[in-house]
Amino acid sequence: MAVTTLQFVGAFLLALFSVASSFDPFHRTGQSMNPMGSGGPFMPHEYVRFADVKRQCQSVLASAAELKFDANRAAALMPELSFLKADWQQDVNDGAPLMPFDGTDVPDGAAASDPLRLATFTLSHVDVAVRGKTALNVSGVLGVAVSRNGTAPEMGPYVSPEFKVWPGSTEMKILFEGVYTETGDGESVLCLVGEALLPRRGADAANPWDWAKNSDRKNFQPPITKDKNVLLVIRYPTTLTLTTRAVRGELTSTNAQSDAAYFGAVTMLSQLGAYSNYKYGSEELVSTACSTKPYPDDVLGDGSGLYAGGSLCGILDLFTSEDVFAVVPNWKCNSTDAICRRLGPFEADKSVDATDGGFKDVGILMQDIRCDPSSGSGERSARVSAVFRAVPPSEHLYTAAHRSGLSGMTLSAEGVWRASTGQLCMVGCLGVGEKACHSRVCLYVRTGLSATRRTVVVGQITSIGGVAHSPLTFRRAMHPSELWNRFGVSGGAPLTMEYNYTKVKQAGEFLTRSEPFNFGTAIAKSLLSYPRVSGEDLSSLADELTLHVPVVPDPFPRERFERPFLQMEVLSLGPLVGRNVPAIPGMQLAEDGRGKGRPTPESQTETMPTTETTTSILNVSAELTLSGDLYANVSTLFLEGVYNQVDGRMYLIGCRSIDAPWRDFSAMRALEDGMDCSIEVRVDYPPTTAQWLINPTAKVHIASTRDPLDPRRFDAMSLQTLPIMYRQQRQDILSRRSVEGILRLATLVAAIGAEFSQLMYIKANTDVMPYVSLVMLGVQALGYSMPLITGAEALFARIAAAGVNAPPSYVVDKSQLYWTIDCVVKILVLAAFLLTLRLAQKVVRSRIRLLTRSPLEPGRVPSDRKVFLYSFGPHLLGFMVILAVRYVSAIGRPVQQEDSYMDASGRSHALRQWAVTLEEYVGLSQDFFLLPQVVGNVLWRINCRPLKKSYYVSLTVVRLLPHLYDYIRAAPAINPYFAEEYEFVNTSLDFYSAFGDVAIPLLAIALAAAVYVQQRWNYKIISRTVKTQQKKLQHLGSRVYERLPSMSSGNFEAELVAGVNEAAVGPRRDASSLT
Repeated sequence: MAVTTLQFVGAFLLALFSVASSFDPFHRTGQSMNPMGSGGPFMPHEYVRFADVKRQCQSVLASAAELKFDANRAAALMPELSFLKADWQQDVNDGAPLMPFDGTDVPDGAAASDPLRLATFTLSHVDVAVRGKTALNVSGVLGVAVSRNGTAPEMGPYVSPEFKVWPGSTEMKILFEGVYTETGDGESVLCLVGEALLPRRGADAANPWDWAKNSDRKNFQPPITKDKNVLLVIRYPTTLTLTTRAVRGELTSTNAQSDAAYFGAVTMLSQLGAYSNYKYGSEELVSTACSTKPYPDDVLGDGSGLYAGGSLCGILDLFTSEDVFAVVPNWKCNSTDAICRRLGPFEADKSVDATDGGFKDVGILMQDIRCDPSSGSGERSARVSAVFRAVPPSEHLYTAAHRSGLSGMTLSAEGVWRASTGQLCMVGCLGVGEKACHSRVCLYVRTGLSATRRTVVVGQITSIGGVAHSPLTFRRAMHPSELWNRFGVSGGAPLTMEYNYTKVKQAGEFLTRSEPFNFGTAIAKSLLSYPRVSGEDLSSLADELTLHVPVVPDPFPRERFERPFLQMEVLSLGPLVGRNVPAIPGMQLAEDGRGKGRPTPESQTETMPTTETTTSILNVSAELTLSGDLYANVSTLFLEGVYNQVDGRMYLIGCRSIDAPWRDFSAMRALEDGMDCSIEVRVDYPPTTAQWLINPTAKVHIASTRDPLDPRRFDAMSLQTLPIMYRQQRQDILSRRSVEGILRLATLVAAIGAEFSQLMYIKANTDVMPYVSLVMLGVQALGYSMPLITGAEALFARIAAAGVNAPPSYVVDKSQLYWTIDCVVKILVLAAFLLTLRLAQKVVRSRIRLLTRSPLEPGRVPSDRKVFLYSFGPHLLGFMVILAVRYVSAIGRPVQQEDSYMDASGRSHALRQWAVTLEEYVGLSQDFFLLPQVVGNVLWRINCRPLKKSYYVSLTVVRLLPHLYDYIRAAPAINPYFAEEYEFVNTSLDFYSAFGDVAIPLLAIALAAAVYVQQRWNYKIISRTVKTQQKKLQHLGSRVYERLPSMSSGNFEAELVAGVNEAAVGPRRDASSLT
C-alpha cells in the first residue's frame, strides 16, 4: 500500500514538474533574437519540422555540394544572409493576393503616392552542433509589409507569427526553419518552411479585402488563418561583383490552389550587403564605358578646381546613404520631350514624371560604397564600386537610404578614379544583370567654388547604348559649415578649398549706387564702429558676420505675421575659405584689410579697385536660407559680394536654383549655369559700440533686378533680425538689460535719497507733516510693493539654486551679473518701500495727534478721502479708456490662440490681458504720483510747504528718466532672451508709445510745477490771481494750536498740542523754508 502511495505521489509530482517547466511567462515559445536581429549561432534551438523540410526542399538538397564549415563561418553567416527592406511583388492573376492594404489614410480625391512593398529577412539561428555534410539547420524570420511611408516590421528579441493592418500600412511576420546549402556553381541557397497567420479573403473575388477598409474602426479584428504550408527559397551569389550582387527570393504556398489559405507566388529582390567582400572584375565593361581618359562631359570643363589628393576614399565615405544628391534640371536639353523629361536611365514613377524634367525634390543616393586606393605606376588612383539609387519626391529619404532592393531605380556602378584627371569614370548597370550595363557615370570632387558652383561632389550619367536620354547631372551642395565640420581641421578628410570671386565687380557697382555721399552718414561712421578684421584673424570676423536668428518684417507690422528663421553662413572672406584653416606660408593682409596669399588665376577672380574709398572692403561669399512659405522665392540664396568694414554693410549678388519644367528654361534670360543671379541683397549689421542706444539688430534687404513683367521677378522684401551679439559682447550678451539694470539701480538710489531727505525735512518741520498726502505715499508704496510681491518667490528660488552651483557670468538669464543686479534692485526697492511706509506712519500719527488735541474742530485736520476720490476718478476713467481702445483694436486682428506664456525656466502661466493691462497702468499712475498732492493742496488750501523741493523734483526726474531713455533710443525691438523686455515701461501699450514718451513727461512736469506754485504762493495770492472767491485760509499757525518744544531727545517726535492761552496767540505764518 505504501509503495502504491509513493508511486502515485511520484507520478503526480512528475506531471506537476512537466507542466511547470512548460509554462512560459515571457512568451519564449517564439524564436529568440537579440535586439540586433539574431540570437547567435550557438543558442539552443529546437527544430521540429525535419519531415516538412525534407519533403519541400528535396530539389535544393539534391543539388547541394559538400560544406566546408567552421564556427567562425557560422557567426558571419547570419548578418551576411540577412537583408533589410528588399523589394517584393506578386502576380495576382490567379486571384489569390497575399495581404490587403487599407488606403483610407488618404482622403478620397487627394493625391497619394503608391505604397511601397518591402520585405525584411533576418537569419536568427544556425545549428553548428548538428549538421550534415551538405546542409545546415537554420531558422529565420521574414517580415513582409505594404506601407505608404515605407515602414517595415520590427524584429524584436522574441518573435512570433503575426498579422497587423491599419490605414496606410499592413505587416506580416512569418517564422521559418529549414536548411542552408551551397551549390557547386557559385550559389548559396536557403530553403525554409514557415508558419504564418494569413488573412482570409472574402467571398467576392473582385474585392477580396472589403473587410480591411477603415481598419482603425473600433473593435476591429482581422479574420486570420493559421497556416504552416509556407515555403521560402532564397538564392545568394557566393561572390559579390558588379553583375552578381542580386539576392532573389520566392515565397510560395504549398496548399492546393482551391484552399482558402493559398496565395500566389511572391518574388523578392535584394542584394548582398556590407558583410560581403566585393570583387573587382569588370575591367572590360569599365574600359568600354571610359575609353577616353578623361571622358569629356559637361561637368569636366577645363579640369581645374578638381580634387587630386590621396584621400578620395575618405571623402566618398562621407557621402554614404546619409547624404542625398540633388538632380539638376535638364535645362540644356534641346531634344524631344520624351528624352528631355526622362530621369536618365532610371525607370521613374509618376511622381518623377510630374516634375516634367525639372526634377524638383528628386534625389540620388550613393549606397554600399567600396573604395580601394592604389598608387601603382607612380599615379594615385582608386577602384570604386557603388549603387546609385534614385529617390522620387514621394519617398522619404530615410526609407530610401535603408532599402536594399535592386530595381529600375538603382544603378550598380564600378570604375576607376585617377588623380591626374580628377575624374571617377564608372560603368553603370540598371537593375540586375550584365545586359543592363548601358550607362556611364562620371564623378568629381571639386575644390574650387564660385557663386554658381557651390557643390563639393558633382556627377553626370550618360548613355552608352540602350534607352536614349539626356545627360543627367546630380550634385551635392557644399554647406559652409561643412568646411570645418567635415573637411576642416576638426575632422574628416583633408580637403583644401578655394573660392573664385566672379560677382565682386557687380557688387561694387551695387555699393556705389547705394552709398551716395551724405554728411550726416559720414559723421555717424566716424562715431560708430562695426565688425572688422583684427590683425590676420579673418575667421573671427567670419563668425561675427554669420547669422542664425529669427527675423520679422521691417517695418514691424501690427497684425499677426509669420516669423521665419534666417541663416546666413559666411563661406569665404577674402582669401579665407571656411574657418580655422592653418596659416598659409607667405599669406599677408594688405593695408586695406584684404587678404593676399592664396593664389587664384586673375581671369577667374574679380577684385575691387584699390582706392581710398575701398580700403576697408573685403570680398565675401555666403549662403542664405530663409524659412516660411512667404519666402519660397528666396528660400536658398548663394551670395557673393563685398563687405564694407566702415559702415558694417554687405553688398551681395544672389544666385538661386530654378525649379521649372525643362522647356521653360529656353524662354528664360540671364541664366548662369541654370541659375538666376538677378538678385541684390544688402545686409546692415549693427555697430559694435553704443548698443544701448542703437538696437543690436541686423537688417536684410532682398530685391530682384529682373524686369517688372518677368515672371521670375519677385517683390522686394525687408527683414529685421532679433537682437544679435558679437563675440566681444558675449559676457554682456544683453547689454540693454544690463544698462537698464544699472539705470534702475541709480534711479532707486536717487529715490531713496529723496525719500530720506523728505523724512529729515518733516522731522525738522513737524508743522507741515499733516499736509503730506497719504494717497500720494500709497501710490508710491504700491509701485514699490508690486515687484516685491511678484518676484519674491523667484528671488528665493534663485538664491537656493545659486547655493548649489553658481552659473558662469555669460549664461543668458542665469548669469551672476544679472542675478546680483536683481538682488540689489529688490533690496533697494524694499528700502524705498520701508521709507515710504515710515513717511506715511509719521503723517498718520501727526494727524491723529492733531485730531485728539482739537476734537471740536475735526474739519481743520487734513483728510485724504476726497483726495482719493478725486484722484481715483481720472485713473479709473483712463484705465477703462485703455481697455476699450485695446478691445476695439483687437477686433480687427486675428484671434490669438495663446492664453498662456512660458517663462525662462519653462513653466507655463495663464495670461489674462486685463490683469496685464492693470499691472502696466500701475506704472503709469506712479508717473503721476504728484496728482493726489496737487488735489490735496487745493482741498486743504495750504499755506505751507509740505514737500521738500528736492523730494518731488528728484522723484519726478526718476520717473521721467525711463521715458527719456526710450525716446532717445531707437525704436524698440523684440528681446528674444527675456519676457520682461523693459525694466521700466512696456512700449507695447498705446500710452507707452513714442507719443507717450513725450506726453507723459510733460504732464508729470506740469504736476511738479503745480506743486511748486502751490507751495511758493499762499492760497490768497493764487485765488486773487485766478479771480476766485477768497476764503479764510487755514494754516499751521492757527491760534488754536502751537508747537511745543521737543522733550527728552532729538529723536523724540514733536507733538502738536492745544494752546494754553488762545487769546494770546495770534495767527502766524509758517516760518519753515525749503532749502
